[in-house]
Parts: sequence; C-alpha cells; structure tokens
Amino acid sequence: MSKHEVAFSIARHAAWAPGVTSTEQWAAWADAPWPLARGEEPKVPRMPAMLRRRAGFLGRMALEVAYECLGQETDVPTVFCSRHGEVGRAVDLLGDLARAEPLSPTAFGLAVHNASAGLFSIARADRANHIALAGGQASIEHAVIEACGLLADGAPMVLLVACDEPLPSLLSRFEDCDEQPWAFAWAMVPAGPDAVRLSWSAGEGAATRIPGGLDVLRFQLAQGQGAPLVRHACGQRWTWSRDA
Repeated sequence: MSKHEVAFSIARHAAWAPGVTSTEQWAAWADAPWPLARGEEPKVPRMPAMLRRRAGFLGRMALEVAYECLGQETDVPTVFCSRHGEVGRAVDLLGDLARAEPLSPTAFGLAVHNASAGLFSIARADRANHIALAGGQASIEHAVIEACGLLADGAPMVLLVACDEPLPSLLSRFEDCDEQPWAFAWAMVPAGPDAVRLSWSAGEGAATRIPGGLDVLRFQLAQGQGAPLVRHACGQRWTWSRDA
C-alpha cells in the first residue's frame, strides 16, 4: 500500500437525513440523489432525555447515527467529523457579544466542535478516546485518515461519525457547495477482502456541488457498483475505490 493510501472495511453503517432514514430510502437516494432539506428532527431515543435536550439539530443527527451504528458496544474510539460544526450556536454567541450581553456557559460548551462527541461519551459513560475535526472541503477524507491511524495503532474498531447542515442565513453567501442536512456513521475495522481504499496526491480540479461527505456516502452506498470516486479538494486529488 502506498504511503499516500489508507484502507479499511466497514463492519456496520448508519445514515440519517430528514425524510431519508430507511435502507430503502437511502438506496433510492444513492441511485438518483435529490436535495435534502431540513425538516423532521431525529428522536435519538437511546439517549437520556436530559442530555438529548441539550443537542441541537446537527448534534441530534450525529448522535442518531452514532447510536444506530455502535449499539451497546463500548470502548470504541470515535472520530467525529463536521466541516462547519455547530456554527449556528457560534453565530448566536457572537450576536450576544456584539450586543454586550453575557454569554451562556452552556451555549458556549455546546458550540465547540466536540460537543456531540462529549454528549455521546457522557450519555454512555464511555471513556474511550474521541476526536472531533474539521478539514474544509476534505473533512471526510481527513477524518478517514485519522480513523485509519487509530486502526494502525491497534484499535480493533473505530467509529467514524460525519455530519453537516446548511450555514445560518448570516453566512449562507459563503457556501461553496449545495449544503444539506445529513449524517452517517461507519464502524471501521482493519481492511479485509471488501476493503475501501482512499488514496491522494497533489492536484487541482473543479469541486462538485454536492458536499464531500454526501458524495462519499453515495459512493459507499453503491456497494461495489460503479467506478471509483475522484474528488478534488484542498489542493489534493482524492480517489475512493473498493477491492470488491
């Protein structure tokens, strides 16, 4: 394997978006994607209500797929990935600052990038390592590289949770793709016969309008059908492929 390549297998997976929750719905979306729009919120029934109420829409999407994918299993390191994170909460805090109003410690604590990861570990009393990261248009690729590093260090499984939603109206003019609400989770394990491979090299190219995470999710849901996925982001050419 090249030093610019990682490989892994997906033991289990889950995905959630408003109006697209079942396996059949996701298969239909992957075959002919339609724009995902904010609507219903995930219920996250496995999380205690006191903690669930603290999570915003983005956090609930992330928590829904994390619980669905991991079940009752504990002591699994997790990588939470979101390009924008809880930016809506951050904008609200900045508004409070501009109005010289006191900031809510709770709101601040839930605006940071690892808020969902923290809620997930607290709710499950799970002390496993968790990481939260953002890497611009290549956020999903950097999260996969991080997760594969944990596998290489000896973790038998790593939970990857990726999610995003449209920017708040104040920042919407800065969107460089068709932002949509979505979340998915992979239980990643060392590469087997059905390995997914991610390789990269320097290269410029036009970025697609579909968000990177959704593009990769569509590739994964194809389950062996179609050609490798090639994405250009952050000065790199990212190639996703399968062994089988």
